[in-house]
Amino acid sequence: MSELVAYHEAGHAFTALQLGARVLSLTIDPDWDDGPQRYGDAEIAWAEAEFSGEDLNKRTILVALAGPVAEMIHTGDPFHPAMVAEWAQDWRLAWHAAASKFPDQRRRMDYLEQTSIDLYHRLSNDEQWSAIAVLVDHLLAHETLDEEQILEIVGDWLSLW
Repeated sequence: MSELVAYHEAGHAFTALQLGARVLSLTIDPDWDDGPQRYGDAEIAWAEAEFSGEDLNKRTILVALAGPVAEMIHTGDPFHPAMVAEWAQDWRLAWHAAASKFPDQRRRMDYLEQTSIDLYHRLSNDEQWSAIAVLVDHLLAHETLDEEQILEIVGDWLSLW
């Protein structure tokens, strides 16, 4: 279970870094005292002044879907991100972020499905996947990584997007 969670969280983190966010921490051993039960957590911070609302929404969608997509790549199971209970929070975040651009729910679903497919192809690229795998190895070894450690681990891959 922790390996799968590590891939999920590494997918969120690596994608966020590629899109200009800071990843303050990454863990597969989160505290459960501040909300719903979860098995991993990526603390992500955006410099909101740097992005328009629409651009920030697009980045939020990509980061939200990157966790489920990384799991799909790792397991080889092509699940729909909206249909897996453990991904409900990620899907909800992506769904709400896409609402302003796609108020029609069918068009929003089409957009999020296509975004998931595009992200799948991007993250399964050998270079991108190597970065995620290295991040997973460190996360499994240490359970929690801080911002400095994360950047040290994947810094050489950050210009791939």
